[in-house]
Amino acid sequence: MSDNCIFCKIVKGEIPSRKVYEDDDILAFHDIKPAAPVHFLIIPKMHIESLDTADMSQQLVLGKMLAKAGELARSQGLTDGFRTIVNTGRIGCQEVYHLHMHILGGPNPLGVMLAH
Repeated sequence: MSDNCIFCKIVKGEIPSRKVYEDDDILAFHDIKPAAPVHFLIIPKMHIESLDTADMSQQLVLGKMLAKAGELARSQGLTDGFRTIVNTGRIGCQEVYHLHMHILGGPNPLGVMLAH
């Protein structure tokens, strides 16, 4: 855990969140600034700064995040697909330096991935 990390504080219960799912390894909660009708995050409870700093010692928790994504998306009503996004580093527009996966969706298609 990192003392200054907002997501570590959410994991510790110091900051409230609207939980979607929690187990010993991961936490999923609704984004406070949703970019789609359904928008939640899946994070590892251990502090991993980003995909850029992740390594093979974290493969089980990273795999668990991906493996749970579909189940959690369906539990939030996303039965016809969803988008997963992992922003990494400054160029990737990562705002919180605790690895997190966005799950986004809703009743209508989300549109293009990137505007050119």
